[in-house]
Amino acid sequence: MNLPDCPQCHESYTYADGMLLICPMCTHEWQEGGETEALPIIKDAVGNILNDGDAVTVVKDLKVKGSSTPIKVGTKVKSIRLIYDAPDDHDIDCKIDGFGAMKLKSSVVKKA
Repeated sequence: MNLPDCPQCHESYTYADGMLLICPMCTHEWQEGGETEALPIIKDAVGNILNDGDAVTVVKDLKVKGSSTPIKVGTKVKSIRLIYDAPDDHDIDCKIDGFGAMKLKSSVVKKA
């Protein structure tokens, strides 16, 4: 199977994941038929554009269901993954030390 080079960074390390082609060098994702439509831009609480793999900082205390301790202001979250079609506005998938995997809203984080 001969996969095309990444249209964004032009590297040849492309791999398939279901219907998507993914470039591990720049984390660009696209469908095999070419770019069909652009993904929406997701911004943090102060207007910075977020990308997959960014580190962010929580800007307000967040209550967590099932936990007696909240996520405190200033908690740093590394290697986020953006969710573009989230039905409930939780558009960031991440792991937070001490809490595990969870989803956050981009309106409660700031790019680090």
